[in-house]
Amino acid sequence: MYSLLRKAIFTLTPETAHDLSLEAIGAAERLKLTGWIGNRVVDDPKTVMGIEFKNPVGLAAGLDKNGEYIDGLAALGFGFIEVGTVTPRPQPGNPKPRLFRLPEAQGIINRMGFNNKGVDYLVEQVKRSRFDGVLGINIGKNKDTPAEKAVDDYLYCLEKAYPYASYIAVNLSSPNTPGLRDLQFGDMLNNLLAELKTAQKRLSEQYQKYVPIAVKIAPDMSNQEIAEVVEALVAQEMDGVIATNTTVSRESVEHLQHGSEQGGLSGAPLLVQSTEKLEVLCEVLNGRLPVIGGGGICEGSDAIDKVKAGASLIQIYSGFIYKGPTLIKDCAQAIHFHGK
Repeated sequence: MYSLLRKAIFTLTPETAHDLSLEAIGAAERLKLTGWIGNRVVDDPKTVMGIEFKNPVGLAAGLDKNGEYIDGLAALGFGFIEVGTVTPRPQPGNPKPRLFRLPEAQGIINRMGFNNKGVDYLVEQVKRSRFDGVLGINIGKNKDTPAEKAVDDYLYCLEKAYPYASYIAVNLSSPNTPGLRDLQFGDMLNNLLAELKTAQKRLSEQYQKYVPIAVKIAPDMSNQEIAEVVEALVAQEMDGVIATNTTVSRESVEHLQHGSEQGGLSGAPLLVQSTEKLEVLCEVLNGRLPVIGGGGICEGSDAIDKVKAGASLIQIYSGFIYKGPTLIKDCAQAIHFHGK
């Protein structure tokens, strides 16, 4: 059924299709029709970062930036939902067009630029949601905030989101906000993580609940850079890592229409690179922190590869666009029966 819907959806521009698809999912949930588009997903509870997930297949940040469709997306069978990336102040993102399909490769290039309605708006949507499962809130910085003041943006979002999140994801790895990836390294990284940890301890006492913090990293780092990031994450007592975000590499798609567009590449072309970096990350971590694996998952076998590389949970996004809700079921079943 989804393959037929996708043909119609793909006649629209990518961003229009994105918006209309989310509206349709929201409407289906309100009308109790998600059974028509969702699938029964195997129960496979996992405890990661001290949180119990009903199954290990989550939705990556970026699809529901403002938390407006949480209930509809959750009804499709995801084990967890991650909303955002959200910034302190609303911002329009980069000029359109900024989202491009590469259907021959099952890829997507985006340069959205953290377009969102701001953290206050997102929090209000979360408060209205009926979802009682695991909700991650992914936080970032505003484009016009200089790097030396980036920590203020992250702390502001952490403060606002903390009471309503199951975990917080710290996005330091989008290629679409100038200078953002520089925060992954050296003193800038250590200072940011230390400030986040201090705030987390204070907030956990204030709200009498501990909300884990996971840091999302890029797939374009060298192995040495990964090792340095790992030592910072462990030293600052972060709770988890999300690997990986989109890539700026174009090696496998530069010959395709839109293949040379600027932005982050996701979907099937990212799989090998992302999984290789995930494996390096997990080897260096040696079990010290759990890892959520994402990047290029378009089949159940891809999810197994992530788990075998060391991921405790997985996230999908672009594969979900191409394959629909069946991918949630396929990944959950694959991990349950073959990925352990």
